[in-house]
Amino acid sequence: MTERRQQLLDAAIRVLGTRGLRQLTHRAVDAEAGLPEGSTSNQFRTRGALVAGVFGRLVEVETAAWDRLAGQLPPGDVDAFVAVLGGLIRQPTTEGRAVVLARHALFIEAAVHPELRREIGAGRERLAEWGVPLVAGLGSADPPAHFRMLLSLIDGLFSNQLAYPEDDFDPEAAIAALLRGLLPR
Repeated sequence: MTERRQQLLDAAIRVLGTRGLRQLTHRAVDAEAGLPEGSTSNQFRTRGALVAGVFGRLVEVETAAWDRLAGQLPPGDVDAFVAVLGGLIRQPTTEGRAVVLARHALFIEAAVHPELRREIGAGRERLAEWGVPLVAGLGSADPPAHFRMLLSLIDGLFSNQLAYPEDDFDPEAAIAALLRGLLPR
């Protein structure tokens, strides 16, 4: 990806995550990126192309975060997994909230746009390629299903904390409870 394209997509994520889907326009992205008018439309001819580009960039950003997570984990250590994953969830609900809000806006958009739904499915499969082995390493009897449950929990934790922030937000407790129910004792 070129530096300019990445700059535009990161600006589009900020627009989407701070102002919502209706405000995601070529002109708004140009302004957010501090680039001349027309810069975004030169890279993304249609709004659909821009939305697809944003989703692709979100997958890159989130995959990089998950890769960092995987690099911090000693194999099979449930407590370390809970601690690291809790930190991964806590960060986007504070300084990284625009990324999570942008992702959620696109998930809602996917409900009425099948092409975006397919891209989301492909992104989840990409995450599963390395996430399922992590869950398997914790002793899961059904790593693919348990990884999907873990992703659902994470999405719910994000949604709740972003919509109604709690001072005592404790994602680690929820993750540990889910894993206690899924993993052998």
